[in-house]
Amino acid sequence: MAKDNVYLQKENSLVLDASEKAYVLKLRDLPQDEKPREKLIKYGVSNCSVADLLSILLNVGTKKEDVLAMSRRLLKEYGDGIIFTQKDPKKLANMLGIPLIKSCQLVACFELGKRFFKSPTSGSPIVIRTAGQVFDYLKDMRELSKEYLRGLYLDTHYQLIHDEVISIGSLNSNIIHPREVFRPAIEYSATAIILAHNHPSGVSSPSDADIAITKQIIEAGKIIGISVLDHVIITKKGYKSIPAEY
Repeated sequence: MAKDNVYLQKENSLVLDASEKAYVLKLRDLPQDEKPREKLIKYGVSNCSVADLLSILLNVGTKKEDVLAMSRRLLKEYGDGIIFTQKDPKKLANMLGIPLIKSCQLVACFELGKRFFKSPTSGSPIVIRTAGQVFDYLKDMRELSKEYLRGLYLDTHYQLIHDEVISIGSLNSNIIHPREVFRPAIEYSATAIILAHNHPSGVSSPSDADIAITKQIIEAGKIIGISVLDHVIITKKGYKSIPAEY
């Protein structure tokens, strides 16, 4: 794979309601040590999987699916990056098929984590300067069965300040409007954007629609003064930068 170009920013230009009653706990048949909450207490949080932690937050499953099975399914279908970056509880509830009260708890929990991440005590921020770093950050998208368009919003130091799911489904210029891409950039005072979407088919080559949308967003960024640094396609085998190769 060719060596990635390092992103550069130029000023003002481009460089390159479910029923609550249906939810019941169904983990009583698991050995005590395998239950997520008990595992957390006995072995510590570092020994819990993402599915375990999500199960603890959701607390209950459905009549057809226990909470751990549901958590594993949701993570497989949507990916942790999709679930953890959704800020609208109504959208999250509809997307996952969970009660609104549960989606509110998830959004609040993840927002607390994000705010801590931004605080001086949270450690080093995420810096993204190349397509390879985009892939490393979004590699959970490799296993998704649906196509997702993500927007990574950066400050002048290339530090990630916001990550948002812009759309779900095949890219289409009739569906993806520049305002949906640039709205979060304005809201979070980002100076640059990196787009990324997955190809569940495993084919890394962009479609004609992928290329057309990329060019459209790049031109829009030039007009409003927000750099669109890249649009990266992610597959199980790797990644490809559309602006760099097309």
